[in-house]
Amino acid sequence: MPTNLPPEYHKADERFRAARTPEEKIESLEELYGTIPKHKGTDKLRADVRRRLAKLKAESQSKKHAARHESAFRVEREGAGQALVLGPPNTGKSSLLVRLTHARPEVADFPFTTWLPTPGMMPIDDIQVQLVDTPPLNREHVEPGFLDLVRCADLLLVMLDITESPLRQFEDAVAFLREHKITPLPLAGGDAGVSGAVALPTLVLANKNDDNRTDDDVAILGECIGGRWPLLAVSVANGRNLDMMKRWIFDSLGIIRVYSKPPGKKPEKSAPFVLKKGSTVADLAGKVHHDFAEKLVSARLWGNVAHDGQLVGRDHALMDGDVVELRI
Repeated sequence: MPTNLPPEYHKADERFRAARTPEEKIESLEELYGTIPKHKGTDKLRADVRRRLAKLKAESQSKKHAARHESAFRVEREGAGQALVLGPPNTGKSSLLVRLTHARPEVADFPFTTWLPTPGMMPIDDIQVQLVDTPPLNREHVEPGFLDLVRCADLLLVMLDITESPLRQFEDAVAFLREHKITPLPLAGGDAGVSGAVALPTLVLANKNDDNRTDDDVAILGECIGGRWPLLAVSVANGRNLDMMKRWIFDSLGIIRVYSKPPGKKPEKSAPFVLKKGSTVADLAGKVHHDFAEKLVSARLWGNVAHDGQLVGRDHALMDGDVVELRI
């Protein structure tokens, strides 16, 4: 340690050691640097402080840069697929998430209680699908990142309040999506050739169909929007038809569940492999381990075959519920 360091240096060094935030550390280190006398005996110390300052500033700028580019609407995808719940305020989107997942978004009777997307994991039989509650659609203001979230989803659930002008809600929601080049699949033909447009499977949920008093309203809505739109009357309050909604989600994801069976043991039924429809035995092998895909010779299959334990080749197309014993 060089000699002849003034008392101001030691006080600044104490402040630096007590600093907690990057900004406080940079400020105190700059102050410390200014207290070091300029002579040959302090050259090494001054160079060391400059290096520490440069490192702190670089780390601080890197964190700020990352924070600017990390959107609050970025949702890490989990499970077998991602379904976004869209719609006007007070239609029951957050309540749906509360009923079907362990997520706990704020639920209230007044509008616009949801400001950021809230994900939750929804069980469908023995798999999990990510359900994402989103802020109410607002044609006057669109938060940065919201449209990217919608575009990257696997499918959309447009939720309406069947007791409150549902046709107007439906038309406003579809108009919002099409204005931003997000095309529900029933309209994909009409938007063919639109540059940058994405087409997503879309289910219309007529919520608050708590009893048969609103059945006529659902029927009228169905007639108005045409038969090509998938429409399902549901009640988040009492769970009416939510199992049918789950079935639509599973079917629309275009996935199958396949169970592995180690040789001489029972199949592992608790955790299926989730594959796209049309996947083969070789595709399953690649999911299990990359070495399996290369070394796979054949497989025995229980399920959608002529007899249990039937020997099949690498290119055999699998179906939902198949049990497979890979042979290498």
